[in-house]
Amino acid sequence: MHNFLFGIYPYIALTVLLIGSVARYETDPFTWKSSSSQLLRRRQFILGSVFFHVGVLVIFFGHLIGLLTPIQVFDALGVGHGFKQLLAVIAGGVAGVMALVGGIILLHRRLMDPRIRKTSGFADIAILVLLMAQLVLGLGTIFVSLQHLDGHEMTKFMAWALGIFTFRSDAAAQIADAAPIFKLHIVLGLTIFLLFPFTRLVHMLSAPVRYLWRPGYQVVRSTKGR
Repeated sequence: MHNFLFGIYPYIALTVLLIGSVARYETDPFTWKSSSSQLLRRRQFILGSVFFHVGVLVIFFGHLIGLLTPIQVFDALGVGHGFKQLLAVIAGGVAGVMALVGGIILLHRRLMDPRIRKTSGFADIAILVLLMAQLVLGLGTIFVSLQHLDGHEMTKFMAWALGIFTFRSDAAAQIADAAPIFKLHIVLGLTIFLLFPFTRLVHMLSAPVRYLWRPGYQVVRSTKGR
């Protein structure tokens, strides 16, 4: 089961993520969006959304860089494993709390407002609950990481992640003795990847970056007399 979950399941999840996302975009592009309800409880929406998205983005890129950068690169830059571990604990902890607070606000808004609840599908609520569970597990790993500030524990997960992306057959063995909470965190993360194409999360792949420098107002011109 360990070899399946950490040696085979990652490829299943990533394959479904890739093919499923492409298939959805090609066959049902009108669902490629996150249905907005920001006109309802706008202040609560903005507060929760900002906290959640900023926290999640920091966590995502932190994991991406921390797990997929070869250990030799950090060694060449003089970044010790202990320092990297401590940085991950501090930055990840702050970002995780931000995302969790934002997520709780968004979940409360979606569940407690009858109007928003009526327009929310099962997948909308379920994926948000899974993300909250993932954040709780991630924050829980901090207490284990604090017992391994030499950074050795983190190198196991770096070796595992790089092993997956370089198709090494012994990738699962790299985390065989890891703490159970880390393993649960990985499995749930892969499951979220697996469900990704079938939820509102797909809008992340087409984030409108150009909106960052777009004016905050809309110009409306009259067509009278034309």
